Amino acid sequence: MSKNRFVILSVLLIIVSLYWTMPVFNYGFWGLPFYLILLLLVFLLKPILTSSTPLVQISKKGEPTWNNIHFKPNKFLIIGIVLCLIYATIIPAITSWSLFRNQAYRNLIGNVEIGTDFKNHMTPISLNKIRVVDQELAYNLGDKVLGAQSGLGSQVTLGEFTIQKVNDQLYWVAPLLHSGFFKWNKNSAGTPGYVMVNATNERDVKLVQQVGGKSIRIKYQSAAFFGDNLYRHIYMHGHCTEGLTDFTFEIDDKGIPYWVVTKFKKKVGFYGSDAVSVLVVNAADGKIVEYAMHNVPTWIDRIQPEKFIEEQLNDWGEFVHGYWNFSNENKLKITEGLTLVYGEDNKSYWYTGLTSVGADESTVGFILVDTRTKKAIWYKQSGATESAAQNSAMGKVQEKGYTATIPTPYNINNIPTYVMTLKDNAGLVKMYAMVAIEDYTIVGVGNTLMETLMAYRNAFNTNGNRLNTQSLSKKISKKGVVARMNSDVKNGNSYYYFTIEGEDKIFVGTTQISNDFPLTYTHDSIEIMYENDKEKLIGVSSFSNLSIQLK
Repeated sequence: MSKNRFVILSVLLIIVSLYWTMPVFNYGFWGLPFYLILLLLVFLLKPILTSSTPLVQISKKGEPTWNNIHFKPNKFLIIGIVLCLIYATIIPAITSWSLFRNQAYRNLIGNVEIGTDFKNHMTPISLNKIRVVDQELAYNLGDKVLGAQSGLGSQVTLGEFTIQKVNDQLYWVAPLLHSGFFKWNKNSAGTPGYVMVNATNERDVKLVQQVGGKSIRIKYQSAAFFGDNLYRHIYMHGHCTEGLTDFTFEIDDKGIPYWVVTKFKKKVGFYGSDAVSVLVVNAADGKIVEYAMHNVPTWIDRIQPEKFIEEQLNDWGEFVHGYWNFSNENKLKITEGLTLVYGEDNKSYWYTGLTSVGADESTVGFILVDTRTKKAIWYKQSGATESAAQNSAMGKVQEKGYTATIPTPYNINNIPTYVMTLKDNAGLVKMYAMVAIEDYTIVGVGNTLMETLMAYRNAFNTNGNRLNTQSLSKKISKKGVVARMNSDVKNGNSYYYFTIEGEDKIFVGTTQISNDFPLTYTHDSIEIMYENDKEKLIGVSSFSNLSIQLK
């Protein structure tokens, strides 16, 4: 090989390897040193590669023989390789080892405040806004609507569903992605749209292919190739010096699709990843806009990656007394991972329980981390882990063999409550369950959310002495005259619906609360007690017919 040809091939190697590997040109990232080692090795072997004498010759007997080629390695290249190896091994050990940097790791999450009132961050929620569709069900529903489109299902596949607020409604949204190289080559303009599944109503599923009368195209995506690949597109447009992570598909309130990408830096040597800014990429034309952390558009739900918050919370709990704490004194860890929940003013939070190291089913509280500001609030309220709550809900209907989904925390009558669905073996939602976080023996299940809420209220009205009385919402006591009353039988249970003269609310109760229900008629005087919540249909916690006079 001639020297000129070697130079040309070396330049091509640098360009092609850079194009495909895309190393981050910044301190703390592993790709750069190994990329440099590869290039230095190529130049180190230059004398062998450019030698006019072949390395191997075939003798007359057909046997290969090695030629002795004088090889004098370039000492500067060897020094460069050694320095790169030191940079990739010794320096990370010194700058990143938790023995020396444990407090740096612990402080990444910032100041963890102690919460005093759960209602400040999780306002009471109406039943029609409770999430009943999980990610798995959303995918099944989206796959069904995609398969109903003639010819489309063979061209594209569903991407990952992401939960997000769109015009104050909660949706699972997933892009249509190319199903392979040849499908991408055939549809280079991009895939035609995305799928939306209402997280509170499994019958609300739609394939969105137009917004404002214009067709939607997802040109830049992870399943595309060459310049259409989302990561490569961002990297090649001036963002090769910071780490890129959490490529989340989100739509704005108009329905226009974007990719929201978090840029991050390493804060503790080669580790300690922390978000520094946000990139918003138009999925159709590839326009990239960078936002500082305090200036991100309000329609973007999360800018703090789930993985970062999970690692930072675990480090915060691990190094509570530094590195040398083999007795695990006061050590904490998160329970089942993080769940995205929505609280006051539509703010979104990463939720997780906190448990002592070595504990199984109990927690020492739960923590909410603002997905935008990373502000962390710790509520020191003991309770059950997510898995313990799931087991409690399944145990309530164990004869049916249903499986509980990952629970989502809500504020139900000012009680921190896990809400989950119960599915059959086919993955279909059959029932709903509510479990008190503080005491997982307080459970309510039902075939509808209203039935579940009533059963749950009955459970904590009976066993509420086991809950923190300060967390219970105040009950309203009212006397009145029945204006209208009727009963309905659902799944073998009788429900009594009634209104009171002068009230614009509908009340409901069962004979589990009072035996006076079947004996009550219009114009009877009654006294009831109920929770002050947002529902138009309110379940009563006590009922007494004052017109019944028994001797």
